[in-house]
Amino acid sequence: MSKKEKRGIFLIVFAGICWGMIGIYTRFLSQYGFSSVQITFIRNIISAVEMSLLILLTDRKRFVIAVKDIWMFLGTGICSQAFFNICYFKAIEMTTMSVAAILLYTAPFMVLFMSAMFFKEKVTFQKIVAVIIAFLGCIFTTGSFNGTMQFSIIGILLGLGSGFGYALYSIFGSFALKKYHPFTVTFYTFLFAGIFLMPFSQVRQGMEQMQSHFMAPLCGLLLATMSTLLPFLCYTEGLQCMEAGKASVMAFVEPLVATLCGIILFHEQMTISNTIGICLIFIAILLLNIKFNRKIQSRNVG
Repeated sequence: MSKKEKRGIFLIVFAGICWGMIGIYTRFLSQYGFSSVQITFIRNIISAVEMSLLILLTDRKRFVIAVKDIWMFLGTGICSQAFFNICYFKAIEMTTMSVAAILLYTAPFMVLFMSAMFFKEKVTFQKIVAVIIAFLGCIFTTGSFNGTMQFSIIGILLGLGSGFGYALYSIFGSFALKKYHPFTVTFYTFLFAGIFLMPFSQVRQGMEQMQSHFMAPLCGLLLATMSTLLPFLCYTEGLQCMEAGKASVMAFVEPLVATLCGIILFHEQMTISNTIGICLIFIAILLLNIKFNRKIQSRNVG
């Protein structure tokens, strides 16, 4: 294994670990009285500011976009980023970090169907099997099969909603990335999401809460930096060192980290049903990516 590939593996896994720690900061912010909308606003607006500083230091031309392309960033920012964050943070409140993370990662399977609709990508038998396995995994994760479901239906639906919103980023983002640098797409995604959420975020109340809890500003900064901007930069850099299929598999360390954080820090319980569900979803994800890797290899050989 080359040094470049080793570096790529480290960066991708590190990104997954950072993403898996999102629930830590959101849990504390929730305890301090912040709503899911406020937390989403904090995450996006701070990330937008940090991203703008990064662009200023690298290439200011990346701020430039065409008016006719604004719809792309409305899609990535509002339909995806704002929507999926609110659903995800609320799902963490109503379920557990592990269940919320697993339901979020139904996104790849939703992307399959949406890609078939919008980009005419072929839905193979293997993809269908993977989706069925993942669906069964979600059912096991919630405890439905053994009658031990410990979460509300609303919490589960919010988790699935976060996966749907996350999947929308791949659709809108695929259009935007054809014309713009990833820094540009990321900056306007955060900016549009933050602007959209501002009227609903009770900013004055949020500022008062920040002053009342001295740890709240730190949690907001860590959420935006350690679990948003930094993993994005690491993942983007890691993709340049290895195949996208392998990278996407290793990034699924996120649900594992989220589960461990929930157990260690918040004393969340793991049942046999939860464990089976998590394993099934991992199997489905691996099944998809093994197929993807083979396609890449066959193209390289040819």
